[in-house]
Amino acid sequence: MTAASTAPGTATVSPADETRGRVCPLRYRYGPAAIAQADTRVTDTLYVVGGLYGNRPALDAIEMMARTDRPAGAPPPVLCFNGDFNWFNIEDQAFADINLRVLANDAILGNVEAELDSPADDAGCGCAYPASVDAGVVERSNRIHARLKITARRHAKLLERIARLPMLARYLVGDCRIGVVHGDAESLAGWRFDVDALDDPAQDAWRDRMFEVAAVDLYASTHTCLPALRRIQRPSGRSGGIVNNGAAGMPNFKGDLTGLCTRIATTPSPHPALHEIQLGSAWVALLPVHFDTLRWQQEFLAQWPPGSHAWLSYFERITRGPSFSPRQALSPGRPDRR
Repeated sequence: MTAASTAPGTATVSPADETRGRVCPLRYRYGPAAIAQADTRVTDTLYVVGGLYGNRPALDAIEMMARTDRPAGAPPPVLCFNGDFNWFNIEDQAFADINLRVLANDAILGNVEAELDSPADDAGCGCAYPASVDAGVVERSNRIHARLKITARRHAKLLERIARLPMLARYLVGDCRIGVVHGDAESLAGWRFDVDALDDPAQDAWRDRMFEVAAVDLYASTHTCLPALRRIQRPSGRSGGIVNNGAAGMPNFKGDLTGLCTRIATTPSPHPALHEIQLGSAWVALLPVHFDTLRWQQEFLAQWPPGSHAWLSYFERITRGPSFSPRQALSPGRPDRR
């Protein structure tokens, strides 16, 4: 889990609380060589779903999208949930429902899941928030995670299954080699696939090395809670790509309450795409997730009423969207497609 929208209310934060939620535990680090060595799953259609955040109506919509994305005789799409599928789902039935459905598919850890069975709370929510994120947001995130952890401990069998999830996955779609991560190419909670970092030319050499060592053409991530799709021109002349779906279970743009997921396939998307590019023989798209927003807001408020930590940090975003636009999310000079 990562950045929330600016929220009302202030908090007194102790030095210990300020550290928790900003640290990146050493156990989160894997590096691009681990991505190169991971087993490869081959599929014609892959949905990467990051940042579901316990939103059951969004999961309903994604499952429907996948069911209707299947030409006659073709195998069903593979769904990979790349972390933070839990967050707001502190009610027991909501926790069980989300995790049973997610774990029926491919899944990797997000920082939310990685900290659920951690015996220590020194990492807090494990978000590794940068200094630009307000201390009150960090402190509330730690408290949200502590409340979720109480629920998770009542579901020991699910917690065991979650704890066994890997931190990364590798796929082949057409001729496109894909590394699916939660954060970035080096760490589960890394921020170098954040939209600002992707547009920083000082990161060019690092990105090229991450493609080379991991032996991938495309990275699919989430974690930073804001989406981005970038085609990366590498010194070798080979084209690469980085796609960050932002959040499947929360709004990604101001005035637009839909979530986003990533679709990677050998055919263009049958669903309307925010934007779609071709990378080798694969099509890479950011797809809006049109879920029942009224039902979701009701479910959220039943678990996190006004004045609660999650309400303070997230309800404005849930009802209005963040201060972010499709133009910021998409590759420079590339118009968005709706």
